[in-house]
Amino acid sequence: MKEDMKTQLLTKSPKDLLFQLAIPGIIGMVVIGLYPFMDGIFAGWIIGDYAMSAISISMSLTIINGGISALIGVGSASILSRAIGKGDKETTDKIFGNFCYWVILFSIVITVLGLVFAPNFLDLVGAKGNIKELGVRYLRVVFFGSIFVNFAQAGNMTMRGEGALKQSMMIMGVGALLNIILDPIFMKLMGEYAIEGAAIATVISQIVQAILTFHYFSKKSAFVGIHKIQKSKAIYSEMFSIGSSAMMMQILFAVQQTFLFKQAFAYGGDNWGILMSATMRLYMFSFIPLWGMSQGLQPVIGANFGAKQYQRVKDTMKIFMYGATILAAISWIPSMFFSEKSLSLFNVRSEIIEAGVMNFKLFYSTFILYGIMIMTLTFFQSIGDGKKASMIVMLRQLILFIPAILLLPKVFGGLAVWWAEPIVDFSMILLGLFFMLSRLRKMGKEEAINC
Repeated sequence: MKEDMKTQLLTKSPKDLLFQLAIPGIIGMVVIGLYPFMDGIFAGWIIGDYAMSAISISMSLTIINGGISALIGVGSASILSRAIGKGDKETTDKIFGNFCYWVILFSIVITVLGLVFAPNFLDLVGAKGNIKELGVRYLRVVFFGSIFVNFAQAGNMTMRGEGALKQSMMIMGVGALLNIILDPIFMKLMGEYAIEGAAIATVISQIVQAILTFHYFSKKSAFVGIHKIQKSKAIYSEMFSIGSSAMMMQILFAVQQTFLFKQAFAYGGDNWGILMSATMRLYMFSFIPLWGMSQGLQPVIGANFGAKQYQRVKDTMKIFMYGATILAAISWIPSMFFSEKSLSLFNVRSEIIEAGVMNFKLFYSTFILYGIMIMTLTFFQSIGDGKKASMIVMLRQLILFIPAILLLPKVFGGLAVWWAEPIVDFSMILLGLFFMLSRLRKMGKEEAINC
């Protein structure tokens, strides 16, 4: 089985690998995205649009868990896939123990900080009254599940590093289905504590996923076995270097949302806050299939780069870039042409939708190009170039975005709250593409030298 997957990664055609690895990766990540998406839908219909808004805003803070999962999972997956390409068993044997050590440590810290500072965070985004109260109640339950969500998600990413995308898809599928079943049940059973019911359903689902993920590593993994829980400097130094860009993208996405919500409340009151909440639910869910495709790309690029098969790296990038653009269009088309129906999924009041539909379209305008952005970032993570990946993330989500979202509305009016991000993203897509093509050209020269 070990040699079979390694052989496929190194010899199978990129188009075949796209379908073999990307499709289960997409399904698996969509399943992950169903947690906050379904929480938002059920809360909107069962409790009201204030509850939907509270969960949407609160999810900005729970992205911290996603950031830690990405730091550990993306870093471990990159190390693992390249070690498979090199045939480095010593490295693969250290993956699990190092992975568990950091999951436990970071999860304890996040749980404590999340419970203590939840109200302060909601103050930062400008949430008040019912929205703030419901948000704090939701967060204080969700953070108790930090260790389970971090183990399950980081473990899932590590599984994909060895090409086990079907198994990861099945595990996440079980968790998502359970969450969808439990969400409305717990919301209705708990009456005035319905918002806590939504959070409890999510935590239970994450516990089940964590158990299934541990079972995979203990019984079924082709490369990663259960070993002593301890940190390994040789592993974690590289894991932090590579995974930091993925973590920053998650954490800085939370920062982005914080500023977007704050500006929406500041320029348009509660109505714009509710509209931005629904917009961000759809926006985040639209991103998820692209991350799923990137999970299929990562082991192929990592293994072939580790084996110094640079032409296969180039061919694979070309195929996946085309595929990612088509995948982005699947979300972009309904968002642009069926905007009202998309927003009504969350039971947003019709007057808010009618007044804000153009704002929503402006926000989504460049989404069709986002597949290129995600594949570019994954390329640099996969070849171990953490610095370049981190630079792209920092420019996009911090250095350029924050001045844009703060200054453009002052200069051009409140509508700029909705088009500031697309302008920044379009610029970064072009820059990232330039960096990637330059690196691929250098690989050709490396290949000639090695021959």
